[in-house]
Amino acid sequence: MSAENKVYVIDDDDAVRDSLSFQLEAAGYAVTVFPSAVAFLAVADTLPAGCIISDIQMPEIDGLELQQQVAERKLTFPVILVTGYADVALAVRAMKAGAVDFIEKPFSDESILTCLRLAQSRFAEQLASDAAGTSARDRLGVLTPREREVFDQLVRGKQNKVIAFDLSISPRTVEVHRARVLEKLEAHSLSELVRLALAAGVQISS
Repeated sequence: MSAENKVYVIDDDDAVRDSLSFQLEAAGYAVTVFPSAVAFLAVADTLPAGCIISDIQMPEIDGLELQQQVAERKLTFPVILVTGYADVALAVRAMKAGAVDFIEKPFSDESILTCLRLAQSRFAEQLASDAAGTSARDRLGVLTPREREVFDQLVRGKQNKVIAFDLSISPRTVEVHRARVLEKLEAHSLSELVRLALAAGVQISS
């Protein structure tokens, strides 16, 4: 079962768990239910990746702390919080800390499915972005320290003579390093270097 179809429903209300489980399974999702965040976290490290739909108000560990623990453990579980009117501020706090979405009670069948699809889409985009960032950082790792210095200056828009002055080397040496940077990174233009820098999370503002 792919991560896109796996959902974990966490709620201390039996009726809510049963209702959500039935609804989501009817929509084609593989659902596992837990009566508490404590029960989920006890086995979370052994579970396949999937999306969490959790009530925010629960005893012992609430939805906000659940989201925090998921983030701290670096688990691949996007979190959607089910919240009442009085819980919205908590849900917003959780989103700022990494939860992907929240939905207010009472909600319709279609609204929870829409929320789930949107959350999964955002999470897939984030995973793709993370993978691209890791790949870009790995590519930059082949550069020597001096080549990396030249790279960092190039993507900030510095001219060769300025780079030479800043690094106390000759403009000709800068040209040699620039050529090696392009070759090692399999890039054909400065714009490709800039895109690679952005993907790797390099701060390029001058």
